[in-house]
Amino acid sequence: MRSHKIIHKFIFLYLVIGLAIFIFLSTAGSEMIQKKVLNEESLNLYEEASNIAEDRSILTYSRSATDEISEPSSNTETQTLYDSLSRLSLYQGCQIWLISPKGKVYMNTSEPLNTYVPVTLDGFDPVALGSNYYSIGTFFHYFDTDHLSVMIPITSDLNIRGYVAVHMDMKKIVALKEGILARVHVMTGVIYCAFLSVLVLLYFSVLLPLKKITIGTEKFAEGDMKYNIRVKAQDEMGHLAASLNVMSDEISKSDEYEKQFIANVSHDFRSPLTSIKGFVEAILDGTIPAEMQERYLRIVLNETERLTKLTNGILTLNSMDQKKNLLHISVFDLNEVIRNTAASFEGICTPRQISFQITLTGERLPVLADQEKIQQVLYNLIDNAIKFSRDGSVIELESDIRHDKVFCTVRDHGAGIPRASLNKIWDRFYKSDASRGRERKGNGLGLSIVKEIINQHKQTITVISTEGVGTEFIFSLKPAPEDLTEPSTITQASQQHDEF
Repeated sequence: MRSHKIIHKFIFLYLVIGLAIFIFLSTAGSEMIQKKVLNEESLNLYEEASNIAEDRSILTYSRSATDEISEPSSNTETQTLYDSLSRLSLYQGCQIWLISPKGKVYMNTSEPLNTYVPVTLDGFDPVALGSNYYSIGTFFHYFDTDHLSVMIPITSDLNIRGYVAVHMDMKKIVALKEGILARVHVMTGVIYCAFLSVLVLLYFSVLLPLKKITIGTEKFAEGDMKYNIRVKAQDEMGHLAASLNVMSDEISKSDEYEKQFIANVSHDFRSPLTSIKGFVEAILDGTIPAEMQERYLRIVLNETERLTKLTNGILTLNSMDQKKNLLHISVFDLNEVIRNTAASFEGICTPRQISFQITLTGERLPVLADQEKIQQVLYNLIDNAIKFSRDGSVIELESDIRHDKVFCTVRDHGAGIPRASLNKIWDRFYKSDASRGRERKGNGLGLSIVKEIINQHKQTITVISTEGVGTEFIFSLKPAPEDLTEPSTITQASQQHDEF
């Protein structure tokens, strides 16, 4: 997987960076630290040597200790000087020498005073040490290992009476460097591990969920909409995964709905088309005699009208799904629409002796809605009530105002809807009783259209039904403002939907 490769490259790069840092600290970093320690220690030794060279007791001793002076200082003064220099050398961790101008070491704090035998340095030449205030080496071949040495002349009356030399073993410099370097290594390791822990946290909180989400999207792209992205985090990644899972579920339901939709459409189209084809063929080949052709042609006409209604219903729902069907909002009298819609069913209700009981609030009841679509809602609800009403029954139509809303009720006293079917009646092509649906020429789209129109108005519709007693549909509308009680067109733009 591509995400695996990215993670592996990232881990490899991080390890390489860590190794590079370690190598740098062990080489260039070590050298820089040693140089820093060397400069500080040499400067410290130089200051101590300068202070010693300026001391009066050192000047007195150097005068008496040189080859040119025959009367050295007393043993007590020498012992006092030696003790003082020994304490200083012990504190500094170094050796302090007093050297004559010719290179004879008269005092060495690393040797006992009473047993020390002065030595002369071979090839002693202060100029040979160079112009730096310190030197590194064996100091005229005296030491077996390298030492850091600082030598300051002791002067009197513009003459050099001797030298103060301070030596520190380079092993001590290296030890100081290693101590500092060890602390740097520890600190770097802690920082490296801290960053590593952050990266691990980043991996488990971001990269790993992102990897799962990537795999999930690839599965969705392959058509596997039942794949579930398992990210349980309560952060943005978890929210994204949950959203994608919901999306896949909806797409899966949409695919299943599409298959069911096609099956239902095929079924509802096949039945009337088969009837039309059969009757037409029978008329053409003479199977149906001429005197009976009118009867069967009327059946063909009814089936054609059924197909027309089914087609119009599908087109209506499709336009709503694609949000191309804008609302034409206006102020109109709901009572008048109820009366006119009920009157249009007189031809259907009279043969079955079905009557309307209309109870309206006020002479006029202005509402703010799409008049044509609300009329379609009433038409579908009344048509549905007539289909499932008993002959000789009454259909009740009511309008009312409650809680700053207008309510319209369509109530029949027919077969009713089974409780198990109440939540399904809004589904497209759903019929609570398939046999009755075929008998009454229903296509299962009327209530779906009603639901879509009410949703577009951002209003509600409810249903109350009892088997064997009847069914009651109640939907709400927004009343017209008091300053717009006369019929008028408000807008035809979809932007005004928020008013509902």
